Amino acid sequence: MSETSPGLPIGILAELTHRCTLQCGYCSNPLELLKADRELGTQAWTSILEQAADLGILQVHLSGGEPTLRRDLPELVSVLAARGVYSNLITAGVGVDARMVASLKAAGLDHVQISFQGARAETTELIGRLKGAHERKLAAARAVREAGLPLTVNAPIHRRNIDEVELFIELALALGAERLEIANVQYYGWALLNRAALMPSREAVERQIGVVEAARASLRGVLAIDFVASDYYARYPKACMGGWARDAFMITPDGTAMPCHGAASIPHLTFDNAARTPLADIWARSPAFEAYRGTAWMKEPCRSCERREIDFGGCRCQAMMLAGDAAATDPACSLSPLHGRISGLAEDEARGAPAPIRYRRIGAATEPA
Repeated sequence: MSETSPGLPIGILAELTHRCTLQCGYCSNPLELLKADRELGTQAWTSILEQAADLGILQVHLSGGEPTLRRDLPELVSVLAARGVYSNLITAGVGVDARMVASLKAAGLDHVQISFQGARAETTELIGRLKGAHERKLAAARAVREAGLPLTVNAPIHRRNIDEVELFIELALALGAERLEIANVQYYGWALLNRAALMPSREAVERQIGVVEAARASLRGVLAIDFVASDYYARYPKACMGGWARDAFMITPDGTAMPCHGAASIPHLTFDNAARTPLADIWARSPAFEAYRGTAWMKEPCRSCERREIDFGGCRCQAMMLAGDAAATDPACSLSPLHGRISGLAEDEARGAPAPIRYRRIGAATEPA
C-alpha cells in the first residue's frame, strides 16, 4: 500500500454473533452486546463473504461471541471453501462435539482455535462461569485433532491465570496442538471494565516472558508459540491489526465494518454497514478507514520516528482512551509523553488484592463476584 492507495486486504475477522455460552470478563466485545435479532442473516453474510473473496481476502476468522451458536455456520464455511478462502473457527469449544467438527470439516473448514480460560479446570470455571467447561473444551480439542484439523490453543493471560503459563504449554502439547497463543489481555470492551480485576504485576509479566522464551527455544519445530505482549508493560506498542485499515478489518454481527475491535470508541468516526455498502467501497473509500491509514495523519513523535511503519503509532483506540486524542502516540509506547501514565496505572491496579470480576452478558454487566 501507499499513502494514495490502500492496497488489498488479506484478512477479515467476522464476528457472527455476540451470543456466548461463557461470561468471560476479559472479552473484547463491546459492553453494549448485540442481541440475536440484530444479527445479519445467512443471505447477508453469504453476500459479504462472496464480496470478501472478490476483494482478494485470503483468510476469514469466524468469531463471536460464540460462532458455533449460528446454525448456518457450515453453510458460511462452505461459501468460503468454494472460493478458496482459508477459514479459521475461533471458538470457546464448550458446544463443539465430534458431529459438529465432522460437519464443519465436510463444509471445508481449514483450522480451529479453541480458547482456554485456564490451564486448570477451576480457573476455566472461574473466568468463564460455566461448570464443566474445561472438560468440554478438552473433548472439543480432541475431536478437532481426531478429525485431522489443525488446532491452536488460545490462552488469554491476565492476573487470574498468569501463573499457569507453563501449564498452558503442557496442555497444548498434550492436545497435539500445532500452535499455542499466549495472548496477554488487551484492555478494551469488557477487559477495560475489569482492568482492576485482571491487571497482572510487572514481575509476573517478566516471569511469563522468561517461561515463553525458554519454551520457544526447547520446543522449536514441535509447538509454535505466539506471544502477544501486555500493552501496559510494553516498551513499544503493537501495530493495531497490522496497521489501521492496512491489510485487515473486522465486521460486527450487525454488519458494521471497522478497522479493529475498539474503533467504535472513537466518537468522531462513522462506520459503514457491509450489508448496505459494497465491501470494496468501504475498504477503498470509507472516511473512517482512511482516517488513520498509513502515516500522513501522524503527529510527533510518531511522524519522525524510525518505527512509524513498524507499529504505525500503535493503537488508535488506546490513544483515544488514555490520551483523549486518537491521533496521539499510543501511551503504550515508551516515546509517548504519557507513557508514565499507563505504566503507573498498571502498577497501581496490580498492587494489592484484585477487584471482583464483572461478568460479560447481553443486557448488562453482572454484579461483581
